Amino acid sequence: MTTVHHPLAEGPQTGLARSKHLIKLFRNEQTDPDRFYHYLAADTLRHISKFGSIEGGIAVDIGGGPGYVAEALRTAGATSLVVEYNFEELLLHDRKPDLALQGDAQCLSLRDDAARLVHSSNVLEHVPDWRAMLSEMVRILDPSEGLGYLTFTNWLSPWGGHETSPWHYMGGDRAVERYVRKHGRRPKNEFGTSLYRLDIKEVLAWFEQRNDVEVLWVGPRYLPEWMRWIEKVRGVREIITWNLVVVFRKR
Repeated sequence: MTTVHHPLAEGPQTGLARSKHLIKLFRNEQTDPDRFYHYLAADTLRHISKFGSIEGGIAVDIGGGPGYVAEALRTAGATSLVVEYNFEELLLHDRKPDLALQGDAQCLSLRDDAARLVHSSNVLEHVPDWRAMLSEMVRILDPSEGLGYLTFTNWLSPWGGHETSPWHYMGGDRAVERYVRKHGRRPKNEFGTSLYRLDIKEVLAWFEQRNDVEVLWVGPRYLPEWMRWIEKVRGVREIITWNLVVVFRKR
């Protein structure tokens, strides 16, 4: 298993201890982003390494911002490229990725079958046409040994409305209106503009309908692996999952 040797990436790697540590770091993400994102990147790389090696290949991180995951992927021997829609995101937290491209996830300017790994974390719910983004992830993936790694926040989870949560349960527009009244400004993630409803059932149905894609693993990102059974319970999974991981290959 690949390990990231970074002091901020250290912490529990399995079970409830991992989940508690990850959630604790997430709650402090605004005040200590480096600690959260370095640990999350290392955790992601550990999971990816269970499905194969990315050494010597091209790894594309869609919406990778300042490059935390890209940095971790380089430690595994990959050439890491961040594709980011907003230029400002590339410079967050006084960082920047070594190799980046400003582009739209719905129409990637990369050739077919180019990537050993295509990774995207918490971007899908911000894309107007999420099906187009998934199709692009599949298109650029190497069919012989490539791996797709997708995570997203589903709408009915407690964090589905992002900073407008949990008021998004009353409706996305109402949640935005309440946020504006309380804070005197509009949220970064605004329903209908930069945040859209995304349900687990729709995403999994998309994968099931694609004959050119094989799903290898589905489970909740922040919960222990033994809780993967939740994803088989329709309705319940939409609320409890919080953040879903789908690992897949191109046939």
